[in-house]
Amino acid sequence: MKVTDYFEAAQDKTLISFEVLPPVKGGSMQSIFNTLDPLMEFKPPFIDVTYHREEFIYRKRPSGYYEKTAIRKRPGTVGICAAIMHRYGVDAVPHLICGGFSKEETENALIDLNFLDINNVLALRGDAAKFEAHFAPHPDGHPYAIDLVKQIGDMNEGKYLDPNISNGAKTNFCIGIAGYPEKHFESPNLETDLLFTKQKVDAGANYIVTQMFFDNKKYFDYVKACREVGINVPIVPGLKPITKKAQLVGIPRVFFLNLPDEFVKEVMKAEDDAAVREIGVEWCIAQSKELKAAGVPCLHYYTMGDVKTIKRIVEAVY
Repeated sequence: MKVTDYFEAAQDKTLISFEVLPPVKGGSMQSIFNTLDPLMEFKPPFIDVTYHREEFIYRKRPSGYYEKTAIRKRPGTVGICAAIMHRYGVDAVPHLICGGFSKEETENALIDLNFLDINNVLALRGDAAKFEAHFAPHPDGHPYAIDLVKQIGDMNEGKYLDPNISNGAKTNFCIGIAGYPEKHFESPNLETDLLFTKQKVDAGANYIVTQMFFDNKKYFDYVKACREVGINVPIVPGLKPITKKAQLVGIPRVFFLNLPDEFVKEVMKAEDDAAVREIGVEWCIAQSKELKAAGVPCLHYYTMGDVKTIKRIVEAVY
């Protein structure tokens, strides 16, 4: 079932969804189950699974030269999605990214997803590799998320990369994209960012999931701005609690967002991270309740493996 079908069937009831990370190399699927098992009592209709691009390290050779070696830190998202659907009977939403993948690799991933009856995807550009100052696409890949959206849309129409394929099987993917209430850090301003977002919606994107935010006004203002420029698809707020004082620096640096003054002052007064966690949980609960009361289509929680904290929040809201 498509994500947007769930929204429509909910009839203005706010749904709940979770996002999980693939286990690190050497880990097992059990780590995913350990995260999701305690959360399934809340009956999420779908679970998001992130995708991690190929990464590289430099290994010193006996000759003294360094050799660039490709590694994969995490197992494939496609297989994880299949395992989640098999175990829980809920839909899985794999993230597809541009970075590190050719158009053909993307097409093959979409074919595999279609075979597995996975018909939801979140299309993202992805971040720059760790050794890159700026994002650089695969030589035969997509430079922007809109190009990925268009490729998925083409497959929904039965159009494949090989021009010799006629009457190709049509896929039926529901396409999600990312939204940035405080704008994407590479956009010069919010107006430009909204322009790019509308282009992706016009190209076939069906819904938006926002980056985390800690001030609900940012979300409400973002939705209003989207509607004013003609973006009328569902906009799902993404939420994550702060649980450590170090995150006051880390989260703004990594995600390019602001933290509310009142919240920062409370965290700064905390004696230890245990106290910070309590502040962060209460703040996220308050955010969630206000958003739910406003009738958002879904509350999307970034679990980051912290199942106990997320469960506390959801129990208080639902």
